[in-house]
This record gives sequence, structure tokens and C-alpha cells, in this order.
Amino acid sequence: MHQKTAMTLAMAGAMAALLAGCAQQPMATQAAPAAPAMAMMPIPPGGATGADWLTYHGTWRDYDFSSLTQINTDTVKNLQVAWTHDPGRDTRGLQSMPLAQDGVLYYSGSYSRVYALDGATGKVIWSFIPKLDETLIKRQTHSPYNRGVALGDGRVYVGTVDGRLIGLDQKTGKKLWDTKLVNSEKYTVGFTGAPVFLPGKNLVVIGSQGGEWPYRGPIFGVDVKTGKRKWTFLTVGPDAKSRATWGHQAWRTGGGGGWMPGTYDASTNTLWWGTANPAPLYDWSGPDWMHKGARPGANLYTTSVIALDPDNGKLKYYHQELPHDAWDFDSAVGEFVMIDENGKNLVVHPNKSGYIFVYNRGDASIVNVWRITENSNFVKDIDPHTGELIGRRDFTAGHVDPPLCPAIDGGVSFNSGAYDPRTNTYYKVGNEWCIDLTVVKTRPIVEPQAQLNIGADFHEVPAPGQTKMWGHVDARDPVTGKVKWSVNYREPPLASLLATAGNLLFVPDAEGVLHALDSQTGKELWSHSDGVGHDGGIMTYEANGKQYVAVVAGWGGMVTDGFPKMFGAPFTTMPRNTGVLTVYTLK
Repeated sequence: MHQKTAMTLAMAGAMAALLAGCAQQPMATQAAPAAPAMAMMPIPPGGATGADWLTYHGTWRDYDFSSLTQINTDTVKNLQVAWTHDPGRDTRGLQSMPLAQDGVLYYSGSYSRVYALDGATGKVIWSFIPKLDETLIKRQTHSPYNRGVALGDGRVYVGTVDGRLIGLDQKTGKKLWDTKLVNSEKYTVGFTGAPVFLPGKNLVVIGSQGGEWPYRGPIFGVDVKTGKRKWTFLTVGPDAKSRATWGHQAWRTGGGGGWMPGTYDASTNTLWWGTANPAPLYDWSGPDWMHKGARPGANLYTTSVIALDPDNGKLKYYHQELPHDAWDFDSAVGEFVMIDENGKNLVVHPNKSGYIFVYNRGDASIVNVWRITENSNFVKDIDPHTGELIGRRDFTAGHVDPPLCPAIDGGVSFNSGAYDPRTNTYYKVGNEWCIDLTVVKTRPIVEPQAQLNIGADFHEVPAPGQTKMWGHVDARDPVTGKVKWSVNYREPPLASLLATAGNLLFVPDAEGVLHALDSQTGKELWSHSDGVGHDGGIMTYEANGKQYVAVVAGWGGMVTDGFPKMFGAPFTTMPRNTGVLTVYTLK
């Protein structure tokens, strides 16, 4: 099922030395052959941003695409830094997606710090620094990064790692309400992903961490005016049907969660969300996983795409992408690209395994499944019509041979792709790495508690028969997976992508270089170093009639910890726990 790359731009040449604190020149690229211009189709309503960037993906169709054209293939050579901002206390770097409305840029940093900045000058309009439980933060594994805020109804909404959702006045930054949703002191989980505001629903929704924690990963619907919780959906064991898929009553500590934002389909009044892996993360059941191991059964509703009724939080329909996920290839990647094609209403959702699932929006039935990664051996294939896993690998305790591909870091990760509706082109990062894995039997956990439940020792390695790990950015048909072009990078880019009607694709790479590619051919047109690796969001907006591109840079996330050993320089000397928001415009 894997599509062979039709054209590859090999990133070649030696790594340039770090400059000015860790900025470096981009690696030399081999020019792509000229490609014929793609036909430009109309942009569907709600399919592109304009002057504003109001949600995590720009619009609720999750395109990460802008109709702005001031910065284009002809003018991008004149792009330069307009201003920068450091939110301070950048533990684990910057991983958030900036938003913009009416010329004001809003973004969050570590510890759920929120800033409103003049979009043209970078001048601080207001800042909000919440008081957090510092003792709790020291106990947590993944904290204290924050991946974004939501805007709506005159408020800014931000989650915290100590289990709260806070509503701020959008004009002043004044705290309007502060709601405790998770007992983080007991479970050491909270919120790191961005909330989602639902227009016309008086509702903001946020999903908690889960996965490796022996918890039940709830998703919460909260009243935007009062901060009162309206409903809760437990991603593990919310009903008798799901509890029956967990042997030994393992649903009581099953993991789950929805750590990245979902999206809202107003046409069907449906909230789409992706859920995390079950716990323990690596099970020792072997092939008889329906009856043996720590959590026998399919383990609903983990590693699933779920569709909820936003009015009451009830489940409408779902698809479990990986039943009894034994690999940490969860479905919490927060990307649901809504496409209307040949009379069909579709949604495209990437899974951490590197497989991309295409669904009917009306019932989550499978339309197609295709794969973006070259290296994959956790299954032989996934049936493109039914979604059935074919030839899956399930592990008993002990060393796993050969290495598991892709790695726990994911064939794809939480960083967003981009979709150009004019050319029906989906741009997405694929990661080529594996892990040397030893599965261990963790002691049984029968009550939720404050500890990770992983069940394995592992480290990243190249695929069998290969000498290196790498990443690539592909341009593909989103439904069939057919390749239009592909560009290789020495290490996987960990940041989100941005496509624009200026026929540009922006790629922030792991070494700290922001690349602007011709979105129709993959040819690089411009690049600039932001001084430290990218591990977060990128977007574009307009202020005072001028287009700007904003990207966050900052190093220190969970995946980046292994980069020095995997790739050497410049990561061996790259500063950690730093961050900067860099905003570009035309000179």
C-alpha cells in the first residue's frame, strides 16, 4: 500500500556550523525538476484563513492553509524578521500554535503563560501568568509545556498542567473564571493541548493527558460564559460496551485521553476527537491479546477516532484505528482534514503509526487507508476498505527482534500537516525511525495512581538494513496517498507546516531553519535560521493590511531528548529550555 516516491529532493552536503548562538545555514538541496502547474480549484467556504487565524488549524476544517498572497513565490525572497518575543521560563521549549484576530497575536508558552501582542510591532498588550502547583509540576513527566489557546466569544481559553481550564478576557487578559477539571495532585495528569471553541455552542472543549498514565483520559465540555463543566466523556470505559473490551477490569486504569485538540463539523453538529493509547503502553500478551496480558481485549475507546454530540458529550460513532494498541501508535494526533470530493464528505486523519485514515464524515466508515512512512513492521498492512490490521506483531516479555518500526516517537507526530484545497494536495511530515525494544512485565495496577505505566525499555535506532534515521515532507493526494513530490531532511521535522495561496509551503525544521518551498514543485525558494530547533506551530495573519508569518522555536520536548545521540551536531550543543516567537514580513 505504501506509495513509492515519484520525485525526491535529497538534502545533501555537510552540516553547517552553528552561528550566532545556534543558528546555522540550511543544507544544500538538489533542485527539483520543473513540474507542471496544478489546476486551481475554488476554496470551499471555511477552508482557508484570511486576515485572522482563529483556531489551532486556522479554521475548523483543519487545513492549515491561508488565502493571503502578499508573501508568494515571487516576493518570498524579500522576507525578513519583523519582530521577536520570548515568553520567558521556556522549559521544554515552545510548542504552541499562535492565533490572531483583528491584528492581535495570541500565544502561550510553558507553564500556560499567555500573551496578547500587537501583530505589527510585537508590543505586549497584556500577559497572563497563572499561579501553578509547582510541587506537582516537578513530579510530572511531560509538563510544563503548553501547545496553544482557543479564541471565541470575546475570551481566550487555556489549559494548565495542574488540571484547570481558565477563561480570560480577550481585550484585557483579566481572568474571568478558573475551573478545576482534573485531580492532577492524585493522577499527575493535566492539560497540555489546546482547547477548541465551538461557534454557536457556548462551549469550549479540552482533552486531558492519559496514555501511559493509569487513568481514564476524560474529555470535557465547558460553558464559555461561566466556566461550569457541562459534560465529561471518558475515553476508557464510559459504558458497558467499552468496559467489556477490557479483561481483568483493566478499564479502571486504562490510560486513553485526548491530548491534542479535535475539531467541530457544524454541518453535522459533530465534535471529532482522537484518543490516546491504553496503559500499560507495551503489553506482554503476545498474539492471544484477546485473552492474555495486562489488558486483554480491544480496549475501547483508546487509539480511536470518536465523534461526539457537542450538546451532551454522548458518543455518536467511532472507529478504533488500532484495536489493543501494543505499540503507542495512538490516534490523539489532532488533525481532521475535512474534504468534500465527488459528492462525498470526507475527513482525513493521520495516526502515529504512519498510516493515514480516510473516513466518511457521516458515520466514520472507512473510505481508504494509506501509509506515509517507508519503514513499518508493526503490521504487514491495514486493509484499505475495512481498516483491519493484517499480520500484526504482538510481543511477549523480553527483547523484541527485529526493532519495532516506526519508533514510539511516531511515523507521524502531533505536528500538523497542511492541505491546499485549490490543488487537492496534502502536505505531511513522515518520520523514518525505529526502536530497539525490550518489553517488561510491570506490576499490576488496580487503581488509578500517579505514575507512568509504560512496560518497556527502548531507544531509537535506524530501520533494519539502514544506517540512518531521517524525515521527509511529502505532497500527496489526501484520499489516495499518491505522491506528487517529496523532500528529504536529515532528521524528522517536528514542527507544523503552513500552506498559502501564495503557492508556498513553510517547513520549520529541527535544526532551526525555516524553509519556504514552492508548494507545487517542492523547490526551496528561501530559508532563514531561527537559532534553535522548531517543535511547535506556524501560521500567517494580516495586521494593518500587511501579511506576517509567525513561527515558534524552542528545544526541549520529549522527542527532542534523543536527538543528540541520534543525529549529533548541531543538537549536541543546541540550547535546551529556550524559546522565541519569530514573526516575519516583507521588507
